[in-house]
Amino acid sequence: MRKPYMRIPYTDVLASPTIIPRTATTISGAIAAFQEFFQAPLAKDSPSTVVLSGAGISVASGLADYRGPNGTYRVNKTYRPIYYNEFIQNHEARKRYWARSFLGWTTLLKAKPNVGHYAVKQLGDLGLVQNVITQNVDSFHPKAHPQLSTIELHGYLRSCLCTSCHEELPRDTFQHELARLNPAWAAFLQEILATGALDTENPDERRAKGLRTNPDGDVDLPDAPYTTFRYPACPRCLAAPPIVGDGTRAKVEVDPDGAWKPTSTAGILKPAVTMFGENIRASVKVEAEHAIENAGSLLVLGTSLATYSAWRLAKKAKDRGIPIAIINLGGVRGEDAFFADLSPSQTGSQGVRVELSTDELLPILVEQLRQSSSIKAAQEDHDHSPEPHGASVFKDMMS
Repeated sequence: MRKPYMRIPYTDVLASPTIIPRTATTISGAIAAFQEFFQAPLAKDSPSTVVLSGAGISVASGLADYRGPNGTYRVNKTYRPIYYNEFIQNHEARKRYWARSFLGWTTLLKAKPNVGHYAVKQLGDLGLVQNVITQNVDSFHPKAHPQLSTIELHGYLRSCLCTSCHEELPRDTFQHELARLNPAWAAFLQEILATGALDTENPDERRAKGLRTNPDGDVDLPDAPYTTFRYPACPRCLAAPPIVGDGTRAKVEVDPDGAWKPTSTAGILKPAVTMFGENIRASVKVEAEHAIENAGSLLVLGTSLATYSAWRLAKKAKDRGIPIAIINLGGVRGEDAFFADLSPSQTGSQGVRVELSTDELLPILVEQLRQSSSIKAAQEDHDHSPEPHGASVFKDMMS
């Protein structure tokens, strides 16, 4: 197999965090700290909080994460994601990617937002959160809170994107085409589903049944015949091949069943996510930066901030001098710098760091905040009208 194009950052265990404030080692201590964290901007009439989330918040939905206690980089040392250039340049690599994704899509489709996502919605309802920036591609945030703006930093798996014409195709439609083109694989998928191997969240049970599950709907079958897998061409490019840089028309060819042929020069469909080694869309990058620039504080949920695209947003918040709070199991990249200049006597208003799961802490926190008189006053002033961005994302997701 081709060597990686770049090193995957921070796959080793990060240093354990320093809990801030020291009293936040328990649920009750964390609740007290976060009450001060959320009330501080209200006292100063500052803008509300922006949430920055990662894979950890979706673990309670049954999805794998990367760097958590049972994350893929911990339990599967040989795993590496596919790189953008590898996907674009290598027909065999695409076969392997889409075969594994085909097996994993059913599980991803059945998974639903958990109490952590809905707690974020409730924080928005209380007027405490104004935006969500998520690294996750599972669409759980826009599904859980369509009226609260969600910026999907790394894209989304609910669609495929043509690398030539940039047309989007619903992933469900693409899945049906994969099943049609690969009847033996489709039958095998039904056999796997019948065994319940994809229903269990226990990685040991899945491995016992011959499967390895990784983040973002990737299912690894050792020794599987990936070379036999076929995938369709972009229907738009197939109907009207695009003009390429030299002014000539690209070639999009398919076999008699409609599978993309390697003699083609266009019409490759990829997941509508930012792959490793691929640049984030410029418009998304600007939107995320704008959200941080207008935030009164930053709440980091379920992420080690190992990817630079997320870490730089937290660094931007730090440079602005706004309070930062982190809820994450395990260490976070460079987190000591985020809390280095806090007053030793502060009890949450300047920053919070707890090592608890989001699904355990957030619902209790929301209930406590609802009972706060200052929060109730903020809720009365909060505009509940739908955000155009969030509503449009939800509409796109359901299309």
